[in-house]
Amino acid sequence: MLYAEDDKLVFRFDDHILWVQPWGENAFRVRATKQASIPTEDWALSSKPSSPSPSIEISADQEATITNGKIKATVSRRGKIIIYDSKGNKLLEEYARHRQDPMDPKCSALTVEARELRPILGGDYHLTMRFESLDHKEKIFGMGQYQQPYLNLKGADLELAHRNSQASVPFAVSSLGYGFLWNNPGIGRAVLGTNVMSFEAYSTKALDYWVVAGDTPAEIEEAYAKVTGYVPMMPEYGLGFWQCKLRYTNQEQLLNIAREYRRREVPLDLIVIDFFHWKHQGEWSFDPEFWPDPGELSFSIFYIVSMARPTDRQCPILEAMVKELKELKVELMVSIWPTVENASENFPEMLEQGLLIRHDRGMRVAMQCDGDITHFDATNPAARKFIWSKAKQNYYDIGIKTFWLDEAEPEYSIYDFDIYRYHAGSNLQIGNTYPKEYARGFYEGMTAEGQTNIVNLLRCAWAGSQKYGALVWSGDIASSWSSFRNQLAAGLNMGLAGIPWWTTDIGGFHGGNPDDPLFRELFTRWFQWGTFCPVMRLHGDREPKPEGQPTASGADNEIWSYGEEVYEICKRYIGIREQLREYTRGLMREAHEKGTPVMRTLFYEFPSDERAWEVETQYMFGSKYLVVPVLEPGQRTVKVYLPAGASWKLWDEKDVLHKGGHNVEIECPIENMPVFCRQ
Repeated sequence: MLYAEDDKLVFRFDDHILWVQPWGENAFRVRATKQASIPTEDWALSSKPSSPSPSIEISADQEATITNGKIKATVSRRGKIIIYDSKGNKLLEEYARHRQDPMDPKCSALTVEARELRPILGGDYHLTMRFESLDHKEKIFGMGQYQQPYLNLKGADLELAHRNSQASVPFAVSSLGYGFLWNNPGIGRAVLGTNVMSFEAYSTKALDYWVVAGDTPAEIEEAYAKVTGYVPMMPEYGLGFWQCKLRYTNQEQLLNIAREYRRREVPLDLIVIDFFHWKHQGEWSFDPEFWPDPGELSFSIFYIVSMARPTDRQCPILEAMVKELKELKVELMVSIWPTVENASENFPEMLEQGLLIRHDRGMRVAMQCDGDITHFDATNPAARKFIWSKAKQNYYDIGIKTFWLDEAEPEYSIYDFDIYRYHAGSNLQIGNTYPKEYARGFYEGMTAEGQTNIVNLLRCAWAGSQKYGALVWSGDIASSWSSFRNQLAAGLNMGLAGIPWWTTDIGGFHGGNPDDPLFRELFTRWFQWGTFCPVMRLHGDREPKPEGQPTASGADNEIWSYGEEVYEICKRYIGIREQLREYTRGLMREAHEKGTPVMRTLFYEFPSDERAWEVETQYMFGSKYLVVPVLEPGQRTVKVYLPAGASWKLWDEKDVLHKGGHNVEIECPIENMPVFCRQ
């Protein structure tokens, strides 16, 4: 049965309910279930922009059509959906192979459903949504961050789950002219095959996806931002260079690094205090044993303060550190982990109040890192409020306004997703929302304090995380050339997945010895590229480091740690980042107002250039700069495709003008990464 209800086209048959509903301009939200009613959760679709009333037509033979601007859907008398653009081109067609409709040209004895809701124990369903692969030339981009080198994901098999360095953000942009959001936070799988495309949720109550038609990738991306939210405006300290390492172990060490940057007259916007600055995981405070008075307090004052209550003891000591950094015009970021060990002073209270994730079986140990730990439950509003209260008391109130929300997946020692249970449901059902809710807790707490232009660094994200000020970085990656290449694809696809704020550990995280000439080359090329990332951030766990001590500090990781030649190159590129400050501020404003990626694929700026859709190792930093990372050791020349529709000049060339639509071969000595300026 097909009928119109309010602004929806509804299909019912037996126990199956289907809704096709306008959700913003040129877009539909499609939901289906075998339960008594459609669930009410909106998940990533946090807002419903106004849209014209749709046109709904139902024929006498029970075929129906719904139109919303540039997008149209037909629903057959047996519920099959085909989605078209305004020109009549097919965008999506459900893959069904059965005999329920003999008039369907794809009638088949295979008995394969397009929308398969297979019951599982507990009352939920294992959901599989299947679509035809309409064009073998189709290209698909976005979907979040995966550690592989492929920008075009057509043919890829993707786990819809978070892991350290993997972020499932299930929004895709197609070369056929549509954007698609899998609006389901459950653990699952996406197969973007050349014969069938499928999306799975291993435990869910309903099918829920959003699809939009657009003439350009920019139009699609802007429509997506309208329904999922915009990033805040990036604060000024997000535009420059960030210094970090694993890890600064005390105040004096940290302050000396900031002082040295100022002494050398090298611009520095932010410095980071990494993990295990605390006594126990789950206390969210500085360990006073390793963060003593930086020198401003007299011994007598220090003695009096140290004898006070622990919450009072830290304030005058740490406020002096924060004060000096602010005088140096350096913002301070501190690491926050969601982990709680039973030795924490907060563990008994959090356990009693139900603020921790639960385990359906086995011991209550989700991760082992210097102890047996579990995580706070970010899906529980009370848990978010509790964690923020601790962070506010021990960090925010002494002047620290930027947080590194690490372990945001959250990370498990064993990724048995079916073990864990949250306040909002089982991990299988809703687990992918964890990083979004983690970011939300701090964003709402900081907003309540009157702070604007909020940015917090997270290791993971889901659809909609951007509106909570999430700057995502690519996790604990290897210090290798192949890993370097992977991050380029990761950053570009994250931007197309609606996460415009993204960064990486310059040089990689695992390994890399600053005294090794081979690593120095990799570091240099990575640093040059980092200049043209949304946020320029140096981090890494450098060698050598103490054996058997995973949380101990690694070797030095400042720009002068790599020898004089590398230092001079890094200093020059930090200077370039400063030259770009006003331009980068404009890119951040575009992201804030329209959802535009800061790093952009060539086709984003040049959608009519077919060759631009093929290029995977170049990109645009905004609309003006064409960036060509040097991705191989010993490489000193590189072939560059210059998109048609513009003329181009090398960054440091004044007189040579290159015509677009052609390849050019450019020298790239170690001191230079090719960057072209659009004319």
